Amino acid sequence: MFTGIVEATGQLRKTSSAGDGFRATIEAPFVGLALGESVAVNGVCLTVAALAASGFAADISPETARVTTLAGLPSVAEVNLERALSAGGRLGGHFVSGHVDGVARVRKLEPAGDAVLVEIEPPSELVRFIAAKGSVTLDGVSLTVNRVHQARFELMLVPHTLAVTTLKSWQPGTAVNLEVDVLARYVVHFLTSAPDIARPR
Repeated sequence: MFTGIVEATGQLRKTSSAGDGFRATIEAPFVGLALGESVAVNGVCLTVAALAASGFAADISPETARVTTLAGLPSVAEVNLERALSAGGRLGGHFVSGHVDGVARVRKLEPAGDAVLVEIEPPSELVRFIAAKGSVTLDGVSLTVNRVHQARFELMLVPHTLAVTTLKSWQPGTAVNLEVDVLARYVVHFLTSAPDIARPR
């Protein structure tokens, strides 16, 4: 479990491939990583498969490569990193599983004072899970939805987020990993799978 509060950025380097999957090394400024530990890389929960002096290696399965942006990144790419939430740790963002729901697209960026207003187009099947003032995770960053308009939603990137994450490099058309709020997912599932229970009497 993660929180969507990026701890650092690192460099992802694709080092080998196996079918549709691949192994990557991630240069990370973390101390004390352990084999088997989970690290969110651009919002994707990966398992530490090997340790290195400058970071770790992780295996990206064919399924992960298919449903996230990791396979489409350049051979060397800057990525957002977060270690798993420790028991008793501060929950600064929201509960994030690291299981990407789909790939969204940045459609518009507009300056808004020191911040940037961003319009995101999610996959159509995920729109129902996104609500104004709710939470989403984009490339591993916990963000608040300002408004939802038809098939798109807007959010604001504040200066701190732009300074410490890779979101500063977003352009119109950029593909991003989207994880919807886990609470929204369960509420929608409940209402659609058990309508008789949910209907007021």
